[in-house]
Amino acid sequence: MVTSSPDKSAQLMRMATYASTGVALVLILTKTIAWMMTDSVSLLATLIDSCLDAAASILNLLAVRHALEPADKQHRFGHGKAESLAGLGQSTFIAGSALFLCFEAIGRMSHPQPLDAVSVGIGVMLFSILATLGLVFFQQYVIRQSGSTAIKADHLHYKTDLIVNAAVILALILASYGWPGFDPVFAIAIAGYIFFSAWEIAREALDLLMDRELPNERRTRIKEIVHAHPQTRGIHDLRTRKSGMTEFIQLHLELDGDLTLMQAHAIADDVENRILAEFPGAEVIIHEDPHELIEPRPEFLP
Repeated sequence: MVTSSPDKSAQLMRMATYASTGVALVLILTKTIAWMMTDSVSLLATLIDSCLDAAASILNLLAVRHALEPADKQHRFGHGKAESLAGLGQSTFIAGSALFLCFEAIGRMSHPQPLDAVSVGIGVMLFSILATLGLVFFQQYVIRQSGSTAIKADHLHYKTDLIVNAAVILALILASYGWPGFDPVFAIAIAGYIFFSAWEIAREALDLLMDRELPNERRTRIKEIVHAHPQTRGIHDLRTRKSGMTEFIQLHLELDGDLTLMQAHAIADDVENRILAEFPGAEVIIHEDPHELIEPRPEFLP
């Protein structure tokens, strides 16, 4: 549920993209140094992930900037789908990194190697966890305020990083006191989790690009708002979708057939304002129909 005005949401979204890009670049630098010192393949895994984080965050930054541009003559519905395209791009990056990591870890399992400077690696991973935690909490706040799909994708990515970083610390400790093969085993497990994250991001992005209906509870609430108006007689052909931060709602409003055009228009305006009170920033289109009119309707549209 979006709780902020469009202007505040836009400002928070921009700040979130700057923050995620900055964190990713700092972590790349620290993890590169740690990996060169330890030669840990699980640490290499999280370094690769951070590189992709940076690429994805830069892509997000550009996509959010474009998505926030107002509608124009060529894009009457705005540019919100740029966010979904960014999410789809992120999922591709993430899946590619997981595949590379699997090959690297399998090779290391065949030839286990002792690790060096384990304490440095652990220290860097603890720093990574703290930096990522701060970013994740900020992104969570931005998502509550804006409902941004691009920030949700970035947030999910960085949440998986927390698990990845904790797993790397455990792998480093186990490998230093036992079998070096723990390192690539944990790397493969991390790769599996990264694949899962990529699918989650891709699924949400595809839903938005394919104009999937809003969740059932939101559609039900729209119907409740319409039926609560004392002068409405029903609703049909409710169609909904989301693009970026904007929800699109269109419906056929059933009214008494003997109303004048001005009266019907006034009722439709009142219903629209009631919907906007609970769905701020939405684009609402209402078509008025006489309740007595019988016309063919698509079976899938209630």
